[in-house]
Amino acid sequence: MKTRYLMLAAVAAATLTPVAHAEAGDWLFRVGAHYVDPKSDNHPVVNVDGAASLTLNFTYFMTDNWAVELLGAVPFKHDINLNATGAKVGSTTHLPPTLGLQYHFRPNAPMFRPYVAAALNATIFYDEETQGALAGTELSLDNSFGASLEVGADFAINDKWAVNVEARWFDIDTDARLDGASLGTVEVDPFAIGVMLTRKFKF
Repeated sequence: MKTRYLMLAAVAAATLTPVAHAEAGDWLFRVGAHYVDPKSDNHPVVNVDGAASLTLNFTYFMTDNWAVELLGAVPFKHDINLNATGAKVGSTTHLPPTLGLQYHFRPNAPMFRPYVAAALNATIFYDEETQGALAGTELSLDNSFGASLEVGADFAINDKWAVNVEARWFDIDTDARLDGASLGTVEVDPFAIGVMLTRKFKF
């Protein structure tokens, strides 16, 4: 009788346990938000503030363990401040499309599925504005191409849905110019923290 109860409990637990594992041929669509935090002391004269925005990505599983991912976002807008006074002197907007290769450690785990990734990032800067001490000048930032590293995990809700939490590092260096004169390189090199809702699809 005791063995029967144990077997029934095991069956019930298996039935109630979320199963959100992915396998070769599966697609994941994620939507959520990220906060991008540039490193400190990224330029001798100015610094770039952090910013948050909506993000989305598509992931395709080539095998049970290996997947490719494309990250996109609603543009991030960052304030630019003087190091000496902290006064805002400008802003810039950027898009960070990133293509990565992921390795999933526990492809058959029912609830917790961690992964790591290496990626290539293209950061597109545009819509630079100036104000305060730089009012009336023209600021420009070059686009950046560099590496990105990622660690994350999906936490299953059920077979189709999961909550994703991840952290990324981006190698972003941009050459800045003011009225055509070089200001040197701004080493943005931010960390990004994201929380996203994940939906699994099969085609």
